[in-house]
Amino acid sequence: MRRRDCLKALLLAGGLFSLSACNDEASPGPGLREQAAQLLIVGFRGTDLGSSGAILSDIREHRIGGVILFDRDVALKSTRNIVNPEQLRALVSGLQSAAGQRLLVAIDQEGGMVNRLKPVYGFAPTHTARYFGERNEVGATLAEAEQTAAVLRYLGINLNFAPVVDLDINPDSPAIGRYQRSYSADPNVVERHAGAVIDAHRAQAVATALKHFPGHGSATEDSHAGFTDVTNTWQAVELEPYRRFIRDGRARVVMSAHVFHAGIDPVYPATLSPAFIDGLLRRELGFDGVVVSDDMQMGAITQYFGLEHTIEQALNAGVDMLVFGNNLNYQPQVAGEAIDLIEKLVHEGRVAPERVRQAYERVCRLKREVGLSGC
Repeated sequence: MRRRDCLKALLLAGGLFSLSACNDEASPGPGLREQAAQLLIVGFRGTDLGSSGAILSDIREHRIGGVILFDRDVALKSTRNIVNPEQLRALVSGLQSAAGQRLLVAIDQEGGMVNRLKPVYGFAPTHTARYFGERNEVGATLAEAEQTAAVLRYLGINLNFAPVVDLDINPDSPAIGRYQRSYSADPNVVERHAGAVIDAHRAQAVATALKHFPGHGSATEDSHAGFTDVTNTWQAVELEPYRRFIRDGRARVVMSAHVFHAGIDPVYPATLSPAFIDGLLRRELGFDGVVVSDDMQMGAITQYFGLEHTIEQALNAGVDMLVFGNNLNYQPQVAGEAIDLIEKLVHEGRVAPERVRQAYERVCRLKREVGLSGC
């Protein structure tokens, strides 16, 4: 009902209803496309607004939920988004201005070998998780995490895809152990050090993401490159850090892994699996925060599933935000394509509108928690 017609109805009814009813009618909630756009985190090329045309279009026209920053462009083997602190701060500020101060700005700033803010760009040196786990002085871990979180806050980055809570079960694991990304094979050590990282970031209103659920530390393959089967290596103890942080209310965001376990889901890797996300993470462990995917352009996904099927499966599995890093495979139009596909999937009855709405509301809640005005 249009507001004019609503007011007329109120007069005829003798003013029995509140005027707010007309205001509600005049201000409907966000439409499907706007909700769908908020479920996307997209990578881009460019170190300033003048060289970032595609992402500005995604922000202004599509109103995507977030962006992710990288220091190096994998395909071009060149600088991608980061030159120095002041340049990066100006870039993030410009993106937020374009988004009306409602943008999640994410980065993989674990420290050590997975470190976007390197000394060569003018940032302080950092250490690997294994370094801190072997040292096992939580105060040292906390001190570096406080420094990292303060820098992120200064830069305007409000979501750090860290800490890694994978257990170091296979120290030679090509994605985790080889890069010293795990604190320890002992979940107690992982919990203490990862907890310090979480607390340091929360004090700066920077969200953290536990990764990579349900555990990548035992894998013998790298999901960046292709199929990663942990059926014979994964152990239930790998769930312990998630269980404890969820129980303590310290888990805001969990990142899913593209690992495959035939005993839990004989068809799909965790990111695309209702058994993993809705079943194990949501129902068994009780997580009600944002589930964000690992990069949807990694080989473990793209070599086996098309974009439409991937989005359908991920949303139905319970994933709330889809990351398209646009670094392993540069697709500047991927945001618009993904929004179109989500709209199509809902209209065809393959994804329930309630599922999109649920994910949207979780994203909006996260944005408010880091000081943004919402979606």
